[in-house]
Amino acid sequence: MLRLETIICTFSVLSVAARADFMARNCSEVREACFERGFAFAHVPHQEIPGEDLRVCTHKHTCCTQEMEDKFSQQSKQEIENLLDETSHTLRSTFVSRHKRFDGFFLELLENTERSLNEMFVRTYGKPYMQNSEVFENLFAELKRYYTGGNVNLEEMLNDFWSRLLERMFTLLNSQYVITEDYLECISKYTDELKPFGDVPRKLKAQVTRAFIAARTFVQGLSVGREVAQRVSKVNSTPACIRGLTKMLYCPFCRGMPRVKPCKNYCLNVMKGCLANQADLDPEWNQYIDALLLVAQRLEGPFNIESVMEPIDVKISEAIMNMQDNSAQVSFRVFQGCGQPKLAEIPRSARGASDVLNARFRPYSPEEPPTAAAGTSLDRLRMVWKAMQVSVVDIKEKLKLSKKFWSSLPEAICVEDKVTAGNASDEDCWNGDTKGRYFPEVQKDGLTNQMNNPEVGVDITRPDTLIRQQIMALRVMTNKLRNAYNGNDIYFQDTSDEGSGSGSGSGCTEGCTTDMYSAATETPVVRADRSGPAQDSAPLSASSIALPTMLALLALALHQQWR
Repeated sequence: MLRLETIICTFSVLSVAARADFMARNCSEVREACFERGFAFAHVPHQEIPGEDLRVCTHKHTCCTQEMEDKFSQQSKQEIENLLDETSHTLRSTFVSRHKRFDGFFLELLENTERSLNEMFVRTYGKPYMQNSEVFENLFAELKRYYTGGNVNLEEMLNDFWSRLLERMFTLLNSQYVITEDYLECISKYTDELKPFGDVPRKLKAQVTRAFIAARTFVQGLSVGREVAQRVSKVNSTPACIRGLTKMLYCPFCRGMPRVKPCKNYCLNVMKGCLANQADLDPEWNQYIDALLLVAQRLEGPFNIESVMEPIDVKISEAIMNMQDNSAQVSFRVFQGCGQPKLAEIPRSARGASDVLNARFRPYSPEEPPTAAAGTSLDRLRMVWKAMQVSVVDIKEKLKLSKKFWSSLPEAICVEDKVTAGNASDEDCWNGDTKGRYFPEVQKDGLTNQMNNPEVGVDITRPDTLIRQQIMALRVMTNKLRNAYNGNDIYFQDTSDEGSGSGSGSGCTEGCTTDMYSAATETPVVRADRSGPAQDSAPLSASSIALPTMLALLALALHQQWR
């Protein structure tokens, strides 16, 4: 009797085990999961079938056909691209939107500054300014061309502006003479010695070059970050990566466990293998972000563009006032060096210089209420600048968050509920073979650390070409940003041994001691016919000195009356 009961018990246990084995081989849940995911397979097995035809999800028995595995591989490739695009979307949109915003504010600031200067100079100088306004229009056109990436040497361009302004003002102030092109060319040789505009050109050049170098390099830096982020987020996955992803995401289907998600550490190893090249971008990316932040600090502080652009009309007018105050001395020195120009046969005007520039510019007073039109332009200028300041602060905060972005991608992708089972239960996740704990160690970041990656085969001797190109682009941009932080523009490095050793970007700071003057006896006398310098020892005739001296005294007397 006891023996019979034992046989019946054993039979019952075997029957339960057989039914359990049958349930494990049932593929109905896989069919349902495939339908929910939108797969349209020609055939999904009702029960497990031999799996010898499969290449990735290899197992003795499977719920997958070869057609299903092929489509799972295609879907895995699409999903990793979507995950990478989604994860990097915030970073890319940050660079796109902030670049557009800063660029728009800066260009608007430049346009409003030019408009403000034009309105003020029309009121202050009237017709003489309007007849020569192209000199100022060219200044702003060149500043804009430089900012937008044009091949402009800021220092040379500003020197040229002051030379053109000197030529126009000298002609206006000496309208009783015939001033030829050759004579104007001679005048330009004495610009540095005469300093007709006082110290304004030197100071303004230092401020403009530093501010514009910082602004242009900053917006270029944002553009490079945008392009790098967009290109790196589109890198094609390798066949080994696709194989690893298919095994992680869809082999549970083939084992009849479509609801079981991958273990987190398993996912991390797969993603570190797939994104090994992207992780190598991180060191250069972090240095690039640090350099951008440094230039942003300059834009808020010593290279503040507002401190240059808002009072630029005041500063140029101060230079014009200096020229007016020193017009007699300047003319006298020019006549000494370039010779006496011919008197016009029919004087252009019987008016004096005070009629030509009939409205002297008064010193700028912040407390003085401007006219309605001027107030509107100035208010708009300040409003744009405040918005630009807010933009720089916002950009700085976003940049800080983007550090170590590329090496953190695997962690960002392998988040709970999105891809993996998370840390809820180490036993209830897919480990690449079955449901259970994942034991292999998580690999470190970067290409060289993937030599022993257990999930994705990575050839560490063949780095991705596109990623290496982006690393180089970041390296070049970081160098530009560091130069801009120091006030240097590496596009125009001066190879001479004089001065600071750099060109457009250096600007001569207040500490420069270059002497612009020289003794009058050291200046070669060049006649109007440009036949060459006269002998230094040759004495000047009394008549050659008397006329300029009388004119200078007359001009000074009139000058006292104008004041």
